[in-house]
Amino acid sequence: MKNTSLVLSIISLIAVSVFGILSLTKVGDKPAAANADGETVAVAACKGDIVYVDLDRILMEYDMANDLRSVVETKVQNIQAEINRRGKKLEEDVQKFQEKIDKGLMTRSVAEAQGVKLQQQEVEFNNYAAQKQAEIQEEQVVMMNQLGDAIKTYLDKFNEDRQYAMILTNSGGAPVITADASLDITDDVLIGLNEEYIKSKNEKSKE
Repeated sequence: MKNTSLVLSIISLIAVSVFGILSLTKVGDKPAAANADGETVAVAACKGDIVYVDLDRILMEYDMANDLRSVVETKVQNIQAEINRRGKKLEEDVQKFQEKIDKGLMTRSVAEAQGVKLQQQEVEFNNYAAQKQAEIQEEQVVMMNQLGDAIKTYLDKFNEDRQYAMILTNSGGAPVITADASLDITDDVLIGLNEEYIKSKNEKSKE
């Protein structure tokens, strides 16, 4: 289920062109700087570079993602508990019905009537479980859309100053297979995202 949400987030966030992929595979040609000891050090990404963020890290370390995930997980647990309760109740009713049939404790007509009733209860339970499953999926989609919108909004503002040519989102080694480490701006983005989120939470708490 989490993998489904991650796929949805990747689809909603990744905007990559063939030019972008080809350009990133050539970043090894970017010159490196040397420190006072003559050691090679990474050069920070510059204006006009194509950079990327590690989406998996953001989804794990972004405070908003953790808060939303906690809320959704609580809802999922409550829904699952109710489905289990109803399922167990239906199972007990069926067992009691079967025991009465085996012991000959009800007439045929009564057994047929109760059998029809149990079948209807089973249909209602299956419909309920399917409805709740759809609600869980909707909750997860909404959560990922909220995260995607927050990240996209922040990156747009973030890039007004940095002016990178393109910001890619990388997940599981795709689309960025290999790149200069200086083009990974995940740390900077995470710091900014969390600062904004904490500020937003504090402002809401004062309202």
